[in-house]
Amino acid sequence: MLVSLKWLGEYVDISDLTAEELAEQLTLHGVEVDAVHSLGAEISNLTVGYVESCEPHPDADKLKLCRVDVGEEEPVQIVCGAPNVAEGQFVPVARVGGRLPGGMKIKRAKLRGQTSEGMICSLQELGFDGKVVPKKYNEGIYVFPEEMAAGMDAKDPLGLNDTVLELDLTPNRSDCLSMLGVAYEAAAVLNREVHIPEPRIVPVKEKAGSHVSVRVEDPSANPYYGATLIQGVKVGESPLWLQSVLMASGVRPLNNVVDITNYVLFEYGQPLHAFDFNRFGSDEVVVRRAEEDETMTTLDGEERTLSAKHLLITNGAKGTAVAGVMGGSDSEVEPETEMVLLEAAYFDPAVVRIAQKDLGIRSDSSIRFEKGVDPNRVVKAGERAASLIQQLTGAEVLAEPVEFDELNREEKDITISLERINQSLGTDMTSEEVTAILDRLQFESKEKKDVFTVTVPTRRQDISIEADIVEEVARLYGYDAIPTTLPNTPSTKGGLTQAQKQKRRIRRFLEGCGLHEAVSYSLTTPSRERAFITPDQKRVDVALPMSEDRSSLRTTLIPHLLEALSHNRNRSISSASLYEIGSVFHTTEEKVTVQPQEKTHLSAAWMGTWHEHSWQGEKKSVDFFVVKGIVEGLLAELHASAVFQPAPARPGMHPGRTADVLVDGEVIGFIGQLHPETGDSWSLPETYVMELDLGRLLERQSTEIRYEAVPRFPAVDRDIALVVDQHVPASKLEAVIQHYGAPLLKQTKLFDLYEGEHVEPGKKSAAFSLRYLNPEKTLTEEEVTEVHTRVLEGLQQETGAVLRA
Repeated sequence: MLVSLKWLGEYVDISDLTAEELAEQLTLHGVEVDAVHSLGAEISNLTVGYVESCEPHPDADKLKLCRVDVGEEEPVQIVCGAPNVAEGQFVPVARVGGRLPGGMKIKRAKLRGQTSEGMICSLQELGFDGKVVPKKYNEGIYVFPEEMAAGMDAKDPLGLNDTVLELDLTPNRSDCLSMLGVAYEAAAVLNREVHIPEPRIVPVKEKAGSHVSVRVEDPSANPYYGATLIQGVKVGESPLWLQSVLMASGVRPLNNVVDITNYVLFEYGQPLHAFDFNRFGSDEVVVRRAEEDETMTTLDGEERTLSAKHLLITNGAKGTAVAGVMGGSDSEVEPETEMVLLEAAYFDPAVVRIAQKDLGIRSDSSIRFEKGVDPNRVVKAGERAASLIQQLTGAEVLAEPVEFDELNREEKDITISLERINQSLGTDMTSEEVTAILDRLQFESKEKKDVFTVTVPTRRQDISIEADIVEEVARLYGYDAIPTTLPNTPSTKGGLTQAQKQKRRIRRFLEGCGLHEAVSYSLTTPSRERAFITPDQKRVDVALPMSEDRSSLRTTLIPHLLEALSHNRNRSISSASLYEIGSVFHTTEEKVTVQPQEKTHLSAAWMGTWHEHSWQGEKKSVDFFVVKGIVEGLLAELHASAVFQPAPARPGMHPGRTADVLVDGEVIGFIGQLHPETGDSWSLPETYVMELDLGRLLERQSTEIRYEAVPRFPAVDRDIALVVDQHVPASKLEAVIQHYGAPLLKQTKLFDLYEGEHVEPGKKSAAFSLRYLNPEKTLTEEEVTEVHTRVLEGLQQETGAVLRA
């Protein structure tokens, strides 16, 4: 909402305040002022000029030589290229030495050999937005619509000495969508009176009912409809004061009749509509629901297809306006209009909201109707507009508007106690203080034994319960005056959930390992994930995607990390390590009709060098074992035990350098190298990734921590080198060793793996270091030999392993 202070000053005295002071007061009391615009602040030396003569430039086809009276002894010559400049016009002239918006300085100049002492200005050159400039002046200079005194300051009649407040209103404060609403608010804040102009209509004896009738078929949607007839209208350009007020409010002036309806719209917050009655098509106004697929052409020239949910103003046969949203083109006011039917109505907010949403029309009228207008201002607004049309066009207003009236205009009564107000705000106000605040708001109230019965005026549609009265009292009392107190409630101690704690541990560990966290969109496109999912995997598609790149929910985090690595590599960052903790979405349905399953995954991606020490000449690239070591360290941090096993058939992964991660025999993720073809599609070098189902991992982690005393007795170490078939994994050998060596075997470690000379083809040598320990006593050689022999026999039986000679 744009509020002209010049216009606001007609209703409430604000002459002793600067714009900034008023803005601060309004903001402190709950109506936020988003910006203060000083119109014409950059403009100087702008005067009214009278074009005495206008001749073609002798050396330029598109330029004209104008002799302009600017209030001095002699006229000045100005070269002007505007197509609409002509003799006999009153125009705004920027004099030599003056300035225009943007820092433009006016200098004496020569154009094609002719001296130009100033500039005849367009409204755009004076800082007006093109969308509010009257159409006839969109191209060319502005011409004052009435006689002016040559040489007078042009800023005042153009409204350039005004300041505009831009209000950032919350949805509940629809009352401030009008100048009177803002005036009431300013008056309450400043504790001053509001002056409302009274309509002055001198009707003729002829009654409107002799020309038109009104019939409303759906009173619940349209409880009031008033039709005022005005004859002898002379449509033309609005006076300058009306044009400048509308432009300051962000509205383009059209003609005097339409401009008056817009003026009253912003003054009262009540939308009105003017029909050309001679083109209306009948002597009956019928308000009804539209028929399914009924069409109508609105003022913007668009043909609209309507439904039974929309309310229509008709002439009994066809639609002439969509109620509360926009009028029709067939009966709009034109220069030839002589008789006007002025509509002032109340429409159900829900009906207007549906229509403006379905039709995609959000007008100044629909915004106010959908939020609810003041039922007690509808008739007054119609009278105000009729009065102005009579004054500005010399028309005759027919007596007694034709009305359909079932509108409820009752005011709400809310009862609230002083104790409730003070308890809610933590204040210690007296009854007199609360009464004074209600008086400033112009709310009638009765107080008895510290209980208030407040009558809320209908202009405040947002107030309906006790809490609303508390808020109003708090606003006017002053938020900064309310004492600061602690909540009078039992204190509760906040904390992290177990999952949040674990995620923080994971982040600390991975960042300690040198990885950086990435955050990416949950939305992706199937083509990005095609390399990592099977063809039959179902996806969750977005019904109304914002773009093709965000058309479905992701099923894996890896493609997003690869995009980030590719982005870095394209910018000469060849080594990078990233991780992400995020949600993925899975479904088993072909067409998703139920909520998809949301899982939390942990993924990471590495490329380039893992460690480099230039001074010592050390350099190590990322490989499978670096990734495996980080994952093993992470699992140890989470007290989870996992097994790695080869996974040769994972989509998008290298078949010989990929392993599944198993916890309690269940696959919860994988680690490995990208398939070279997959890496090439992202323009990446040798790249390694891992992805774990974090939710399932945290479910299976051990919550028990067992402590063992430092052993007091020595341990016995034995090394064994086993020859076994190449296909037998070292983990299998380790598991057999631990099984047969229990309980004395405390540690098993693989320290060598060999294939080649002195080992027969198809075989490999695996060397393990074993540590035996009894925490209760010193082991004897016989005890160690007995257990060690059992281990070797178990290996022979279960894996075919034999000691290497």
